[in-house]
Amino acid sequence: MTKRVWIVLGGGIPLLGLIALLAWASISTGGNPGGLGTNSDLVEIQIDAGEAREFDLQLIGGGSLELSDFRGKVVMVDFWASWCAPCRVEAPVLTKVYQGFEGQDVEFIGVDVWDNIGDAEIFLEHEGQTYPNGTDANGTIAINYGVRGIPEKYFIDRDGILIKKLSGPLTETTLRNTINELLAR
Repeated sequence: MTKRVWIVLGGGIPLLGLIALLAWASISTGGNPGGLGTNSDLVEIQIDAGEAREFDLQLIGGGSLELSDFRGKVVMVDFWASWCAPCRVEAPVLTKVYQGFEGQDVEFIGVDVWDNIGDAEIFLEHEGQTYPNGTDANGTIAINYGVRGIPEKYFIDRDGILIKKLSGPLTETTLRNTINELLAR
């Protein structure tokens, strides 16, 4: 064989191996970037209470919001995606509890991460969610909050202080109790 053939084989075989490895990784993770996982068990994550990080969120369906717009209210920030099975399981709970706190100083904000906007719109319509939901296409808000998997909830008191982080799908009782604790503060 010629020297040229050896060079092509020497560079081409590792390149094909790399391409195969990347294809396998993409298929096995469902195309989920960054290794973001799903949380199927409910766990409270210890956090240092402090001021919640401000963010601007482009809402699905148009418009935008800033977290600071809700100062004076108890806020739950929910990180989710339409492809997340535990997110689908808890969606009816979120809708029901949100409706139960209507007219009180409570707001839910949904942050859709690493998702297809069309799939997110279908998900929201199917679940009947009426609270503000926006897309964090680049994951900037999720990264700033330290999201490690979805669903994850961050609870912020009326003064804008991040008080609690719950990872995994919530039950109706857990969600109601958490909100009531913050309202009683």
